[in-house]
Amino acid sequence: MKTNQPKAGIMLLIAMSIALFSCNTNNTSSVSKEDIALIPQPNSVVMNKGGFVLNKNTQWVVSKHLSEQNLYLEIKEKIQNSNAVLADVKEVSEGNYIVFVLNKSLDPEAYVLEVLEDKITVEAASKLGFSHAQQTLKQVIGKEYFTSSSQEFTIPLVRIEDKPRYQWRGVMLDVSRHFFDKSYLLKTIDRLAFLKINTLHLHLVDDQGWRMEIKQYPRLTEIGGYRVDQEEKHWNARTPNSPTDKATFGGFYTQEELKEVVAYAAKYGIQVIPEIEMPAHVMSAIAAYPELACFDQEIGVPSGGVWPITDIYCAGKESTFEFLENVLTEVMTVFSSKYIHIGGDEATKTNWAKCPHCRKRIEEEGLQDVAELQSYFIKRIETFLDSKGKTLIGWDEILEGGLAPKATVMSWRGIQGGWEASKEGHDVIMTPESHVYLNFYQGDQDREPQAFGGYTPLEKVYGFDPVVDSMSVEQKKHVLGAQGNLWSEYIETEAISEYMLYPRLVALSEALWSSGKQKNYVAFTSRLVPLLESLDAMGINYAESVYNVSASTETDFESKSINIDLKTDFPEATIYYALGNEALTESSKVYDSTLNFKASDSLKAVVFVDGKKKGVALKTYIDFHKGFGSKLAVSPNPHKNYQGEGASTLIDIRKGSKNFGDGKWLGWYNKEVTLTMELPIAENISSVVVNALENQGADIYFPNKIQVSTSMDGVHFTKKVSVERPEVANGDAAIEGFKLAFEPHEAKIIKIEISPIKKSSKGRGTFIFVDEILVK
Repeated sequence: MKTNQPKAGIMLLIAMSIALFSCNTNNTSSVSKEDIALIPQPNSVVMNKGGFVLNKNTQWVVSKHLSEQNLYLEIKEKIQNSNAVLADVKEVSEGNYIVFVLNKSLDPEAYVLEVLEDKITVEAASKLGFSHAQQTLKQVIGKEYFTSSSQEFTIPLVRIEDKPRYQWRGVMLDVSRHFFDKSYLLKTIDRLAFLKINTLHLHLVDDQGWRMEIKQYPRLTEIGGYRVDQEEKHWNARTPNSPTDKATFGGFYTQEELKEVVAYAAKYGIQVIPEIEMPAHVMSAIAAYPELACFDQEIGVPSGGVWPITDIYCAGKESTFEFLENVLTEVMTVFSSKYIHIGGDEATKTNWAKCPHCRKRIEEEGLQDVAELQSYFIKRIETFLDSKGKTLIGWDEILEGGLAPKATVMSWRGIQGGWEASKEGHDVIMTPESHVYLNFYQGDQDREPQAFGGYTPLEKVYGFDPVVDSMSVEQKKHVLGAQGNLWSEYIETEAISEYMLYPRLVALSEALWSSGKQKNYVAFTSRLVPLLESLDAMGINYAESVYNVSASTETDFESKSINIDLKTDFPEATIYYALGNEALTESSKVYDSTLNFKASDSLKAVVFVDGKKKGVALKTYIDFHKGFGSKLAVSPNPHKNYQGEGASTLIDIRKGSKNFGDGKWLGWYNKEVTLTMELPIAENISSVVVNALENQGADIYFPNKIQVSTSMDGVHFTKKVSVERPEVANGDAAIEGFKLAFEPHEAKIIKIEISPIKKSSKGRGTFIFVDEILVK
């Protein structure tokens, strides 16, 4: 069963490299990595022996030069320290104090933290720097800061000099598709501060909901803030709503609530960026005020996905811009940030091309087409924002037709938009879906909550760098940083939101803070373990899927065997596995090399940490059936994007997952499919199982009908059995093995005919996806 070299020697080298990396070359004592494990990794850490005792008697000293900073002394509040904040360190008569010193020579977010036996000194140039130093102290204390009933902590002696690599380190919460109340935003701000993330971007407007009170236009929240409840259906399989349908699902923030969020974030020095979408993703606004559209069309707020997005603001009516300027004026009274995000993405301009108002605007402004009309729209809004001292941010589509003069670009469709904008001298924020879309799956889709699609594991997020090698020196100066985006089509609860954010947001915090030479994924995961304990103590429902064991399989048709390799996101993790009916415990076998199977068997695998099972155990059945390695003819050919590894995909024992793009499925669009299998020898058979996938949001439906016929000569077939299944609404991805049983008989050739649902309830054609065909 063991065909590779054991990993013990490699693991020892990894452990040694982690210890060396974590202690830093400046370390003056033999402190192990367990003594101080910080994320993001500071620029410089010098450890010394001994400790400082922090308790209720500790005196807090704030330099008189800091009075205007209004510092939030979070740890003082935590330990219920009642000592007065003194104005000058000279007033302290004895040791055991913490002093905050303004040092304007430091970078805006830099800090110097020195812990000695009798005092702690914190130097910074801004509220953000002082906040970062306190978050570092919290991490040094560890989970006990959140769990201990004691009001006393011993902090190891250390000197840390630190500053971020990038100035924009953010996360976007989409509160439009699913609404989260104010308390969740406040909790999120606490957590962002803990990770030294300095920007919270709120996606307040989209087709499915308008979430900010606008006093001049109350229908935006009265009508636009609510939709018909279709939560039981797949996001992209929900039916259109009429304006007269009863809308009960949604919510919104009052301006006072948002002011509270902004003020709370300001305590930490965190900026809150509002996003008010335009010209598309605004069906919620048009449902409230139909005159904002080209043809005054009356629509309902959609309950789910809309594509293409044709109901957009009319760019030809002056009243549209009057409305938007009034809305943005109210937004600016609530949000103090320098930046206002206006979206600008995914506008399908077919109505503009037909609209007399828009056509008149194109003619009067000397524009070439509707692409330049969008550029006119964005530039006009930018001029208004600039007059108010604000900077416009838009998604990279705002490049189309010509970029507004002072706009900042968020590049989400890869990095090309950011590259082009920086070439033109514009600031950019990198948010490519390939690396920082946190609504994508982070682990095995079969064991994860439903997500948007795609795959962005922890290591991929950690490896992200906003700067591209092909950029010039000047271009790189325009890269402000990056942020993770959590679109909420499938984020229905706070618990799921936390699950998707953490720990990937932890990885992103280090990717954007620490210098490139410090980044080391193995070392990061060693420091992540104790930080996850702090997340536990904070009550965060983070994804334990980082511990999940995943399996990669390879079929060897010649030897009629299967090789399986196991791994987790933690290179150091010890994997335990069990076969057959064996119980999976800490006493199970330890995985150290490839597993080889030549007969049917069950495999279970999991990681244990301190005696506790972590994540969801891998459970799979390796099913050697009579069709394994048979000759298989497929007609017609599968869709060009879903061809797997050819016909052998269906008889290689490697079953596909709920991820339809995993390369283990064959897919056909609106086709009648015939699979003809020739067994090596005539066999006595009694059933065929056809494994199929359903993901209605991607137009993948279970087959409408499956029929099995058999033959001895490949010419004369006898129908044995058929099953039919009507369309059933299904909001989740699902795999089902359709078993077609019949009287046992001898056969050499098996013909399987599969029919799709010709047209779904949404009026579209459908895919059928098939993987393993099992013959028993």
